[in-house]
Amino acid sequence: MRKRGLLLPGLWMVLAALGMLAPASALFAQMSDNEGAAAGLALLGGMLFVFLIIFGVFYVYFSLALQTIAKKTNTENPWMAWIPIINIILMLNIAKKPLWWIILCLIPVVSIVIMILVWMEIAKARNKPEWWGILLIVPVVNIIVPGYLAWSD
Repeated sequence: MRKRGLLLPGLWMVLAALGMLAPASALFAQMSDNEGAAAGLALLGGMLFVFLIIFGVFYVYFSLALQTIAKKTNTENPWMAWIPIINIILMLNIAKKPLWWIILCLIPVVSIVIMILVWMEIAKARNKPEWWGILLIVPVVNIIVPGYLAWSD
């Protein structure tokens, strides 16, 4: 039973080292019995729940914005905005880029440049300045860009 108790603190320390659960690891370091393990797992579950809610809200927002952009640009199959990875194909169709660019979207550093180019073309398809695509590299503004391109006149 003691070996099992050592596994959880080790796991928490690894996650804390990754920078994901620093507050939880500090709390768990103060509690070493079963109550501490239960409190740590409850805290982890609560953090995961909040993260999933925030992720869900942003996913719905982005999907609605992309679907609206597809409808306004008369692109086929706007429902593809709701399916992960296939929504990249929809963005490429809106931007009128070749479908083989999806391979470039899956390469880690190259994908940033490709997505900026794609969003620049999406902005042009919506009759907006192309620099709106460049704004995707600005942290808070990148949340506003899809909404602006979707719902502005």
